[in-house]
Amino acid sequence: MALPSATREIRLAAVPKGLPGPEHFAVVTQPVTAPGPGQVVVRNQYFLVFPGLRTLIGGQVEGIPLPPIHAGDVLFGPAVGEVVAAGSGSPLRPGDAVTHLLGWREHTLLAADQCTPIGDVLPDPVAHLSSGAAAYGALTRFAEIRPGDTVFVTGAAGAVGTLAGPVARLLGAGRVIGSTRSPAKADRLRTELGYDAVVVPGSPSATLAGQLREAAPEGIDVLVDTVGGEHLTVALMAARRGARFALVGALSGQLSPDGGGGSAPADIDSYRVITHGIALRGYSGVDHPGVAEEWATRFGSWLRSGEIAFPQVRIPGIERAPRALQELFEGRHFGTVVVELPPQ
Repeated sequence: MALPSATREIRLAAVPKGLPGPEHFAVVTQPVTAPGPGQVVVRNQYFLVFPGLRTLIGGQVEGIPLPPIHAGDVLFGPAVGEVVAAGSGSPLRPGDAVTHLLGWREHTLLAADQCTPIGDVLPDPVAHLSSGAAAYGALTRFAEIRPGDTVFVTGAAGAVGTLAGPVARLLGAGRVIGSTRSPAKADRLRTELGYDAVVVPGSPSATLAGQLREAAPEGIDVLVDTVGGEHLTVALMAARRGARFALVGALSGQLSPDGGGGSAPADIDSYRVITHGIALRGYSGVDHPGVAEEWATRFGSWLRSGEIAFPQVRIPGIERAPRALQELFEGRHFGTVVVELPPQ
């Protein structure tokens, strides 16, 4: 495979005050460097658009195993691609399909050991960019679904939530409730993904707490929280004794125009936590390295059997990536959002 002479990448042009928009990014053309010993050049085919970029751009990375993104830096994130050149000593060869963390560019030069070869465990390469491992890990390591449990998933129309509900059902949940700010997405969650009920924050007809009481009159046993803030407060009031809460995201802070995306305050009734014996824990995939492989195996089996779907939106072309990020912040899409790069 011949290396191209140039490639494009997305850089942060200016640090925003509030949520970043397309005007804060630049598409920059760069020369492609041939790989040295132990290195490879990968042509990216897909890369993930994810809300955590807000936190990295905001510089609030304490406790996160990722560096901040400064003005002039290239954005990064999970990607799927094909090796197009390999240096001496590399275990990878041209044509190998891999995943890595240097998305937001058409080609990338990196050490071969920073790539993970893709086998046939998943039927679609894009499925390697799913956020389902977070949902699966939270439901198996912390929440430990029991037959008949009532599960509440906040931010259910997002990348984690569209998989968390169906996975909870496959693990034995009896009733699955979601939340989303879009009535249209609420309909899709019920009709396409099997959610039993969906609450819509900001509804003029009922409060979030009132909607959750109606959807789960006997309370909830499990929470998979991707939002925080008011959602977490309300969920605590609906928790049954012995409820297990797994916190996997903080969208209320990341999608707020205020701050830097590194905080999602919530009012916690500690008295209720104590008297109801509620377990509340934050889930991070880096603390559970075996989950990703276990998830991929089960996800692949469920996809092939048709027991689960992988809701996704594919945005064509690297030049549309900054707009795709803004649309993610605005809640315009359903499921996982990826940028698809055409063959070159």
